[in-house]
Amino acid sequence: MAEEGKSLNFIEHIIENDLKEGFSKDELRFRFPPEPNGYLHIGHASSICLNFGLGEKYNAPVNLRFDDTNPAKEEQQFVDAIKRDVEWLGYQWDQERYASDYFEQLYKWAIELIKLGKAYVDSQSSEEIAAQKGTPTSPGQESPYRNRSVEENLELFEQMKNGDFKEGEHVLRAKIDMKASNMLMRDPIMYRILHKPHHRTNNDWCIYPMYDWTHGESDYIEQVSHSFCTLEFAMHRELYDWFLNQVYTPSKVKPKQREFARRNLSHTVVSKRKLLRLVEQGVVNGWDDPRMPTISGLRRRGYTPESIKNFANTIGIAKRDNLIDVSLLEFHAREDLNKKAPRIMGVLNPLKLIITNYPENQEELVEAENNPEEEVLTYREVPFSREIYIEQEDFREEANRKFFRLKLGGEVRLKNAYIIKAEKAVKDEHGNIVEVHCSYDPLSKSGSGTLESQRKVKGTLHWVSIKHAIEVEVREYDRLFTVAEPDRQGDKDFLEFLNPESLKITKGYIEPSVATAKVGDHFQFQRLGYFNIDPDSTKDKLVFNKTVGLRDTWAKLEQ
Repeated sequence: MAEEGKSLNFIEHIIENDLKEGFSKDELRFRFPPEPNGYLHIGHASSICLNFGLGEKYNAPVNLRFDDTNPAKEEQQFVDAIKRDVEWLGYQWDQERYASDYFEQLYKWAIELIKLGKAYVDSQSSEEIAAQKGTPTSPGQESPYRNRSVEENLELFEQMKNGDFKEGEHVLRAKIDMKASNMLMRDPIMYRILHKPHHRTNNDWCIYPMYDWTHGESDYIEQVSHSFCTLEFAMHRELYDWFLNQVYTPSKVKPKQREFARRNLSHTVVSKRKLLRLVEQGVVNGWDDPRMPTISGLRRRGYTPESIKNFANTIGIAKRDNLIDVSLLEFHAREDLNKKAPRIMGVLNPLKLIITNYPENQEELVEAENNPEEEVLTYREVPFSREIYIEQEDFREEANRKFFRLKLGGEVRLKNAYIIKAEKAVKDEHGNIVEVHCSYDPLSKSGSGTLESQRKVKGTLHWVSIKHAIEVEVREYDRLFTVAEPDRQGDKDFLEFLNPESLKITKGYIEPSVATAKVGDHFQFQRLGYFNIDPDSTKDKLVFNKTVGLRDTWAKLEQ
């Protein structure tokens, strides 16, 4: 039962009320029912967390069922990607099922409906059927084929199944009510002809069931107790129940459909059709491009399962659609990575710094903390030498009192190392600073315990030893679109709002401790942000993706 003292969302209230009214807890079963026609996105993550979270809360099984009724768009690669994403989020399904497992049973039930006079073969075109549907304020018109005999319907339906007709020549429709106020009840299509191989049944079938006929019946076969879907299916609930009533027997569980609101994410799109356009038109480099809102893209960018689940739990379950600012997702990434990611030093926009009074051939190891959030602190050794890189923006020839980094005549501490003082800026023929000459205080080494080491200076800079640095490729990502809702900008195409700065590829230098890191490993580049190693990496070249910065820079820009 529900945990005492914890507020319930409206979905949990539905389950709790059913249990109070006598529904057996042992008969609770949930499902996550994706269509294998694309990769899962952040919106699906909320549904995954809802259904599998309910399974964990009530110790009830959860099925992973693929609604694979459209062979024109479905592929095995999408099945594999979906399974990989659900497992990566940390969930395990009870049974792996497919709507195609039930094609034979659905077909037999359809024949029974024909025999009962509740289904018929319509030989009109899709345009004619649509024109006869009517409007929300005017009734539909009955098909001229609506009163075909049972025998003729059975014969035509079998011929449809055998592949004797072309696509679009006939459909099977439920005979309900062409005057119904809910237009979905106006003789909905149950089957259409498709001469396309299915990723599981190959060419066994020439007819494929429609979603509304398949979904509830699949829930019933699996004995799913509660079928949760998004709000656009609210009007489908009446049809869901009508179809169930045609096959239901009181000795079994009758599934209950209830709806919750979508959570749209700002500065992106979550329509599979639009995501497919981004992929097919080469706007992004595949479904797992780190700029994509797909779970695969977020994983590649460096988001953790915990950050996505915490995000889903924070936004919760609601009854009204809402736009969630992407900065909330980024916040949860920072929160989780702050606890987990080892700190390293990396420089992305290097400026050469020479410590003129440090011996030329000398080098040493300085001790650096791996992560201050660890319960038991651990350390690593970082090489230090006469020539190092710092970030170009960390040095100015002249600066006001609020600039706490390095300036001529000023002092800063090199993290984990020494206090240095800038003496001279060397420029090229164009006046650009190419290197800075500094001096250091040999007695100021961090952690040495000397009075000089305890001297306070206002600035601390990260750095890498040039002699020991590893050159890497760094991919810095920004929002894919320049506006919060690119697909709601009047009659303009969403692609008009692409952010030309969504990907910036630079060369960086990092400390050598990362040389043995693996694909997917996370790091905090100190003072820069969180990064992880991309699958494009090789043993000779590491590629880092920037997951998120240390703070929300977009908030400042928008203000």
